[in-house]
Amino acid sequence: MTADVETIVIGAGVVGLAIARELALRGQDVMVLEQHDIIGSETSSRNSEVIHAGIYYPPGSLRAKLCVDGKAKLYRFCAENGVSHKAITKLLVATSEGQLPKLKAIHETAIKNGVNDLVPLTAAEAKAIEPEVACVAALLSPSTGVIDSHGLMLALEGHAETAGAQVVLNTPVTRLGRTAGGLFEVVTGAGDTGDTGSRITCRKLVLSAGLHASKLARTLVWDSNYRPPETYYAVGQYYAYSGRSPFGRHIYPMPDGAWLGLHVTVDIGGRCKFGPDIEWIPEIDYSFDETKLEKFLGFIRTYYPGLDPSRLHADYTGIRPKLYREGEPVPDFMVHGAETHGLDGLVMLFGIESPGLTASMAIAELVAEAMARPA
Repeated sequence: MTADVETIVIGAGVVGLAIARELALRGQDVMVLEQHDIIGSETSSRNSEVIHAGIYYPPGSLRAKLCVDGKAKLYRFCAENGVSHKAITKLLVATSEGQLPKLKAIHETAIKNGVNDLVPLTAAEAKAIEPEVACVAALLSPSTGVIDSHGLMLALEGHAETAGAQVVLNTPVTRLGRTAGGLFEVVTGAGDTGDTGSRITCRKLVLSAGLHASKLARTLVWDSNYRPPETYYAVGQYYAYSGRSPFGRHIYPMPDGAWLGLHVTVDIGGRCKFGPDIEWIPEIDYSFDETKLEKFLGFIRTYYPGLDPSRLHADYTGIRPKLYREGEPVPDFMVHGAETHGLDGLVMLFGIESPGLTASMAIAELVAEAMARPA
């Protein structure tokens, strides 16, 4: 049986576009299906736009390896393709003596991950480069940066299309299946009105649907004992700071588990914003909750006591696809190929949140390699 297209990638976020580019460059006929009318309108555009150094993640984990490898690839790609970015650096600050052991442990983890450029600073040294910061010690991360995420996605899309890929918008995928001939079947547009939708067949399939990955994976019938992992939602909101930024670089407090804390980021244009916080929610909801401001202020003032709250205003929210519930251990990224679920030609990605943007090009190479391995 002949397939309609060789390879379908579901999801035109930064990771999906990077995968489409990589597969197209390797000679595959690729179609990307995106439910929205623009690329990257969910997790990929509702984040801090930080290029992460790779300092937090457990040594040997996919998060660590893909972040460090992806960072190098991303800086190189941006420089070669005119994508706005800057190695703006970051201060990771300890605001009390009790946090010093954690700061030291993070430094040790970074070294194990191959991040050898962190610079320990005293409180006075940190204040010399960031006069508004309050801390007892800090780590300076020279390779942490900031990027225009939309510019990156446009560049990835352009590369993919130049290599022959198609990006099809306004095409929600509602169900996945298999034909009698062994092809993958992607159903689009089916709704509650009796519409059975359109069907597109392919020999290879990549599920890079972010918040929707688990729901779509469950529509496939599995011959093995494989069961897709569950995805949970955690919303975070950002406040923008009006006027001149009090900081010249990113400021991060100590992380709390997998949450990197309510941090300061400075974007490509020099605009300062604070966030995200974290709240677990049952359904996708991008509403902004103004009642959280007081809690925001208390957290920010631990490292920025001079904060003028009148300069903060609601900016935007983002939702992260989590593979765990609040209080549970934090699992690694999940990239499930044939060796995991038993179906040749299928690669599914789950829980690709931070540092997914930084790692996107390394993830794309991993997916291409996974697709080539048989069950």
